[in-house]
Amino acid sequence: MQLSNDVFIIGTGESKYGELWERSLREISVEAGLKAIESSGIRTKDLDAIYMGNSLSGMISGQENIGALMSDYAGIADEDVPTLRIEASTASGAAAVYEAYLSIKSGEYDLVMVGGVEKMTELYGNEMIDISSSILDREWEAFFGGTPAAMAALSARKYMKDFGVGKDVMAAISVNDHKNASMNPTAHFSNIITMEQAINSTPVAEPLNLMDCAPQSDGASSIILASEEFVKREKKEGVKIAGSGISQEYFALHSRDSLYSMKSTVSASRKALQKAKVGLNDISFAEIHDSFSIYGVMALEDIGFAERGKAKDLVFSDIGLKGRIPINPSGGLKAKGFPYGASGVGQFVEGYLQIMGKAGKRQVENAKYGLLHSVAGTGSTSIVHILGGE
Repeated sequence: MQLSNDVFIIGTGESKYGELWERSLREISVEAGLKAIESSGIRTKDLDAIYMGNSLSGMISGQENIGALMSDYAGIADEDVPTLRIEASTASGAAAVYEAYLSIKSGEYDLVMVGGVEKMTELYGNEMIDISSSILDREWEAFFGGTPAAMAALSARKYMKDFGVGKDVMAAISVNDHKNASMNPTAHFSNIITMEQAINSTPVAEPLNLMDCAPQSDGASSIILASEEFVKREKKEGVKIAGSGISQEYFALHSRDSLYSMKSTVSASRKALQKAKVGLNDISFAEIHDSFSIYGVMALEDIGFAERGKAKDLVFSDIGLKGRIPINPSGGLKAKGFPYGASGVGQFVEGYLQIMGKAGKRQVENAKYGLLHSVAGTGSTSIVHILGGE
């Protein structure tokens, strides 16, 4: 099948990420959507469709049919804009963007909104641990006590043993995230942390500490995607989605060849780079999925920024905003925050701001291409997008 023209991001919007006790799922979602509409200078009636990324609202908030809810609450129920929820675990937001991207590439639509939303703080304790563990294999992992943190800890222990590295390699990911998030007004956390604080923080699942784990955040993000024809006709500025890749592998961790490599990430990043016709040397910055710091280390190697076991040569000096490959200028999942369904869309908000030169104090110099990496669960699905280019 011959796909049609290019797809551009022409506007973005985002709520604050954090513990938004006083705000509802629908309120933060509509806030992000209206900001995206205003940013792009369009009208809601011009939209051809809306795709919503959401993972756990049915279990956490007791609310399904998120697409219809958001359309209604945003005041566009009378405008006949089809709105669908896309679910892909912790990669739901990126999956929603991917589906919207394809809908425009196919020629079906010209103008699409993509939103992502999650309210993670409405439950807590053992109930929330059980619900968040639904992103794993319930029968073979969660039933036997597996949690997202425990599965990440297995990967971390094996990685540390095989490559002789310490906790400081993983802590460096979190330290970098917090430094960048301190300059991001929508981030969950704005505090800078030291290596000592990260390494000596409260144990969660050995060898992972509290500072190795992304928070359970509330938040919503939204972007407006437009066809090349629409951009030219309406004389809009935008950031091109140059390439996208999505890949799948075994669901349960015990079925995989390696505890510290996600084949889905290896494959998805190769696909996206190939479609964008760029190499890693062309990438100006990357937003990577670091729900746990070990996953950030693994992503650097799976994507190809470092050889296997060699991320330790990168994380201490090369991933800062002025480094060889700036990682997570937004603050990443660890510090910007981790509302499951919103985080993938939030990466696009940051990518757009960086390439448009609107990222403020955290601006990466001469940002031309960005790589966005999102993962479902422990790596069963990976989605990678490349932004930038003419």
